[in-house]
Amino acid sequence: MNATVSQQDMRHLTKDPDWWRGAVIYQVYPRSYQDDNGDGVGDLAGITRRLPHIASLGVDAVWISPFFTSPMKDFGYDVSDYCDVDPMFGSLTEFDQLISSAHGLGLKVMIDLVLSHTSDQHAWFMESRQDRTNDRANWYVWADPKPDGTPPNNWLSIFGGPAWQWDGKREQYYLHNFLTSQPDLNFHDLHVQEALLDVARFWLERGVDGFRLDTINFYTHDAQLRDNPPLAPEDRNSTIAPAVNPYNHQEHLYDKNRPETLEFLRKLRAVMEPYGAAAVGEVGDAQRGLEIMGEYTRGDDLVQMCYAFELLSGDQPDATRVAEVMHKVAEVAPDGWACWAYSNHDVARHATRWELSDQAQRLFVTLLMSLRGSACIYQGEELGLAEAEVAFEDLQDPYGIAFWPEFKGRDGCRTPMVWSAEAPQGGFSSNADTWLPVAADHLPMAVDQAEARNDALIHHYRDVIALRRAHPALAKGEMLDLVADGSLLQFERQHGDERVLCQFNLGKAPITTDRPGGDWQVLVGEDAGEIPAWGALIMKKKEV
Repeated sequence: MNATVSQQDMRHLTKDPDWWRGAVIYQVYPRSYQDDNGDGVGDLAGITRRLPHIASLGVDAVWISPFFTSPMKDFGYDVSDYCDVDPMFGSLTEFDQLISSAHGLGLKVMIDLVLSHTSDQHAWFMESRQDRTNDRANWYVWADPKPDGTPPNNWLSIFGGPAWQWDGKREQYYLHNFLTSQPDLNFHDLHVQEALLDVARFWLERGVDGFRLDTINFYTHDAQLRDNPPLAPEDRNSTIAPAVNPYNHQEHLYDKNRPETLEFLRKLRAVMEPYGAAAVGEVGDAQRGLEIMGEYTRGDDLVQMCYAFELLSGDQPDATRVAEVMHKVAEVAPDGWACWAYSNHDVARHATRWELSDQAQRLFVTLLMSLRGSACIYQGEELGLAEAEVAFEDLQDPYGIAFWPEFKGRDGCRTPMVWSAEAPQGGFSSNADTWLPVAADHLPMAVDQAEARNDALIHHYRDVIALRRAHPALAKGEMLDLVADGSLLQFERQHGDERVLCQFNLGKAPITTDRPGGDWQVLVGEDAGEIPAWGALIMKKKEV
């Protein structure tokens, strides 16, 4: 093991084991952050070069989307070797350098582990599909056809069509919740669990501080392979899959969300504990997302954080909706911990999705940094980037290609980061042929332009992140007295003796508010009895 990384690990072990609670995490999509070698695709060395930018925002950690060896059918979320770096992104040595540089800047590093499925090019699957008696024959979810040759049940793939693919060699179907080239691992086999725990150990030994766990509620399936029941039309929503996808027509009781997942999460937490590492799980469920988040983060032996999709939805949340979500979290996860985000690599950027003005974007990030839970921000969000328009002939995302034009896929939020308005490809790459086009309307919002303007959104991000870090009540405190009244959202955060009152106007017109009794110090806004449109008033109770 790299000696420098090992020393850093020991140094990190002595720090706050509760570092994740209230942390602000910056997500990097490696293909699109910085191309260092000029091949038109971002890489690890490019991320290392740009770590000072991330650190300058005041965030606690960086989450790096998959960079493992992969045939890239789903751009790294189809892993063919969990313990190596795809040459497209660099090498293990360059990853070690990234870890060292990040730790030197005070940043934790979290990597994206895709444990529910592998690529069909993974050595495990290639062995498993050879016959029904090999050592890994049971490592994936294989099932015989029905007597008429059709799939064993009615489960559907998120990417469209049945969740079962016929394999002529074994004369069985295998399960794939996503692409046919992404076969699902069989978590009912304890050898599979131990192999995946070894993957976690490998990266923890290299110095990572935690994991983002992709599709955490997909890990286990119903061993009896029972059909999912239909979902009533009035209960359907497009939070997880686009409305045109029949995946929304089922209640997903048996293909995911199984109770057996909890035991594996306990094992994973036990592996992470000696390293002081933390995990945030992605809960993909349109009906029970918050409840599952509560189940997976309850107590101190499961995952530390999970995020559901309530604030990644298509509808701009108003005061009532935010209050509903937070009340529900208090009900189903009173001792759990959420991690909130508005944007990521799977959804349209929230500036576009919610049609936000510049002032509304400022208000929403101020709110994000005030909510109980941890927070993720997605690369370019700090610049106010809008969803990019990507022509059909330039699409790379198989999801978008399959459902075009009703659903355009995820490429619009994955276009390259813009660093310099005047540089070729916005400073992302020296190559004229980047993997996705650089959005021309992003160039005026490039980092160099934003840094030069005192009123740019990036400075507001720094200010509210610094505010959160300066006040334990905002980072780690309880949420009390939550109410919504028209466009006014109000609550208190309390940690120890610190009390912070938060008032937000999630509307287009000014509102009047009542002055709380006692002596308060204004942290954000003006204590004038009125909050402007898309404005906030945050005050700290002065000590008596």
